[in-house]
Amino acid sequence: MSAVKPLFITNHLLNSLSKPDHEWFLSHSTTIHLEFGEVLYNADDEMKYVYFPLSGFISLLVDIVDAPSIEMGLVGNEGMLGATLALGNNHVPMQSIVQGSGSALRMDAEVFDQRLETNAPLRQLIHSYLYVVSLQLAQIGACNCFHEIQQRLVRWLLMSHDRAHSNQFYLTHEFLAKMLGVRRSSITIAAGVLQQQGLITYSRGQINILSREGLESASCSCYGAAIDVYDKNIAKPSEQTKSINPFN
Repeated sequence: MSAVKPLFITNHLLNSLSKPDHEWFLSHSTTIHLEFGEVLYNADDEMKYVYFPLSGFISLLVDIVDAPSIEMGLVGNEGMLGATLALGNNHVPMQSIVQGSGSALRMDAEVFDQRLETNAPLRQLIHSYLYVVSLQLAQIGACNCFHEIQQRLVRWLLMSHDRAHSNQFYLTHEFLAKMLGVRRSSITIAAGVLQQQGLITYSRGQINILSREGLESASCSCYGAAIDVYDKNIAKPSEQTKSINPFN
């Protein structure tokens, strides 16, 4: 993880703020590069920084005793890592690993926490975001219990596609299996079916989305539900700061 030159803001949460608040965040943050596979936090680590992805995305993993860890969420430029500071807890609830290389704004956690205490609009925005995340976590948990592996893989591909902002991204069978909490052989079979249907190509960890529309048709309802709850609870970007749609 290294500092890079500042980029034009592409984080939806920050774009939802007023222009003065938006400028304050820029002046108190550092733009850093996120490396694929980089562990930002392990569960229960003390939070030193908060992250607002501009590109790339971060996987949130839950460790289970005597079982592989499983992914419970993704954070891309629609959100942030470290929002639980707003709940008065400075320890990280889940392991956080960079799943898609990119860049992020990084801010000292204490500075962010102090801003939360004095800025009501920011506090309300982060509380709304936490509400959305809690509902999405519940939705993913239900999806993992009741839906077939292929449907779960399609949901994950769509979520990753939203945050990668590219039709191509890199992930191995092993990493995919870990994300979904299944065997590698199950990923091979499910991905093979999607390739036969002409929806994706997948070779040596390189995923290429061929038909976004086809994937949406093949997905379970959990993907759409996650998008809907975000749209209903998070304000649209300010015209002064708007850069891109968070899910396009």
